[in-house]
Amino acid sequence: MKYKIVKPLFVLSIILVLAMTFQVLCPCLLPGTAEVFAAQVAQAAQEVQPGSKITILFTHDKHDHFLPFKTLQEGKVVQLGGYARLQSTINEERQENPDLLLLDAGDFSMGTLFQTMFASDGIGLRIMGKMGYDVVTLGNHEFDFRADGLAASLDAARKSGDKLPLMVVSNGSFPVDKDRKMDESLAKLKKAMDDYGVREYVIIERSGVKIGIFGLMGKESASQAPMSGMVFTDPVEKAKEIVKKLKEDEKVELIICLSHSGTEEKKTDSEDEILAKKVPGIDVIISGHSHRILEEPIIAGNTIIGSCGENGANLGILSISRDPGTTGTGGTGSGAWKLVEYKLKPIDSSLPENPGISQTIDQYKEMVQENYLDKLGMKFDDVLARTDFSFNSLPDMREEHREEPLGNLIGDAYIYAVKRTEGANYEPVTAAVVPAGTIRGSFVKGDITVYDAFNASSLGIGKDKMSGYPLISVYLTGKELKTVCEVDASIAPIMQAAQLHISGLKYSFNPRRLIFNRVTRVQIQKPDGTLEEIDDNRLYRVIAGLYTAQMLSVVGEKSFGLLSIVPKTRDGSPITDFEEHIITDASGGRNNEVKEWLAIAMYLQSFDKMGGIPRVPEYYSQPRGRKIVETSSDIISLLSNPNGITLGVYAIIIVIASVVILAIVMIIRRKRRRRRAYNVKLVKM
Repeated sequence: MKYKIVKPLFVLSIILVLAMTFQVLCPCLLPGTAEVFAAQVAQAAQEVQPGSKITILFTHDKHDHFLPFKTLQEGKVVQLGGYARLQSTINEERQENPDLLLLDAGDFSMGTLFQTMFASDGIGLRIMGKMGYDVVTLGNHEFDFRADGLAASLDAARKSGDKLPLMVVSNGSFPVDKDRKMDESLAKLKKAMDDYGVREYVIIERSGVKIGIFGLMGKESASQAPMSGMVFTDPVEKAKEIVKKLKEDEKVELIICLSHSGTEEKKTDSEDEILAKKVPGIDVIISGHSHRILEEPIIAGNTIIGSCGENGANLGILSISRDPGTTGTGGTGSGAWKLVEYKLKPIDSSLPENPGISQTIDQYKEMVQENYLDKLGMKFDDVLARTDFSFNSLPDMREEHREEPLGNLIGDAYIYAVKRTEGANYEPVTAAVVPAGTIRGSFVKGDITVYDAFNASSLGIGKDKMSGYPLISVYLTGKELKTVCEVDASIAPIMQAAQLHISGLKYSFNPRRLIFNRVTRVQIQKPDGTLEEIDDNRLYRVIAGLYTAQMLSVVGEKSFGLLSIVPKTRDGSPITDFEEHIITDASGGRNNEVKEWLAIAMYLQSFDKMGGIPRVPEYYSQPRGRKIVETSSDIISLLSNPNGITLGVYAIIIVIASVVILAIVMIIRRKRRRRRAYNVKLVKM
């Protein structure tokens, strides 16, 4: 074995000496001779290395953050991300290794004003093609505009003629009805995927290595794309099938999974770690969806899992090489893959912007202005307001279950927008509901632009097919208003996105109480600050986003039927078509839907001006006591004011305890009878 390695190295040394001598003695005979020899020597040296090295650059969850964004880091406002800076970093890495891979694990769209061009122009895929992405997969947010929207996006990108990345999705299928007919929207999407060339997996060769790459949609992410129309099969079982095919049929040497499943601190919820353990044939998993920043990769068996965070703030860099003497993925003895280097390169203001990508982004900005903002009478970079303080960043908001000033501002904005839109016909709104999951961006100290306002609440699409969820008006009973608070108190710890910020109510809850009975008090908080007790049987008007209202109606399923919320019309009839209750603004002859983000923009513009610019009031610099978290552990605090659910649980506990006590008593009595019988027998003897 030693002889096989040493002999070629000896020959190469002789060649190198001869080449250097030739260049020194005859530098003018063959221009470029030294460079040619150096390249040949380097290539030959690489071929005699005991293992091939593969470098993977990766991103995920970029959410259309073409432009840099501002956020808080250690109390300071910093600027991160931006595709032009990202491109500069990618190019720098390519200079060192032209044969690297550039991959994305989904949710590349939906999060900024650029998403408004998703269906019409497919700009997310087009710019990634320009940046040199090799392979991408889909995340749940690529389905935000439903099957029709994704189909249109794929078609628009393909018809543009731009270079596009390959796309892999392995566990998605298209259901048919009992007559074997497919829904029209799904049929369009299937055709668009076929025309684009979406496949279960692709084979790419780099550095002489045959690489198989496939994509997966995780269970949780699939559940967050309920309007996709597609059926996503079990990711683990599908991965086993694909890996077997890649190994046995394609004879690949390296298997990479682009997984939109994610990792979590809690191992039982960490889908990609579970995937790695159950499908050990996967060498590398690029893990999207959970937005985690893994400063060090997770090593699960022989599988390396990488994750670089959200919004393009980091570029993941992962290098691997074969470990000689071990069995590789293909079972050929060529060597298993081992980690050589893993790092996350921050995309910050210290990096230069790539001119070509900057120019493309400017073109896309003009498209957004002309095709979306002009219809609303707004400008991309117009300043709506200025804030002298920063709101919490999204990661900070997700850390604790608590009242958030930004949630208060958004809820108040909903109520303000409805009041301004309806004018003389305004019917008082009791409450506005804002789920934490629909807050997609925050505001830092300084100017807040139209772009910033959109990014704070960017999700979804309305009946008008324009980007952004619209506000809708529903009615709930007083009892259901209390249930909404209980959803926040009991379900949010299980499902973080379900944490609610509610304007118009003041409520307290104790997380140590029995689940579904954690709320201890709920009151209506009027605009003047006075409090009013809730009438359980009265109907109250509530404002929420379209998606939020729809999700509230399925709370019963999420709570195993123990909680019930049925959004109603003014006369108390259950709502069957939520789109019929969208708030629209007829001013200016536009008759536009009042989007969640537009409500925020309208409210920001309403604040008192200083120096000609509206200023966010100090009122929103801190919590206002709308949501009070109690942590008392005394018996009275934990057991007082039980609701029907708790009484039912108590009844079950009492019944079980009674049965146990009765059983113990019967056992004791039986033992006593046996003892007496035994004593009597002894006496007779």
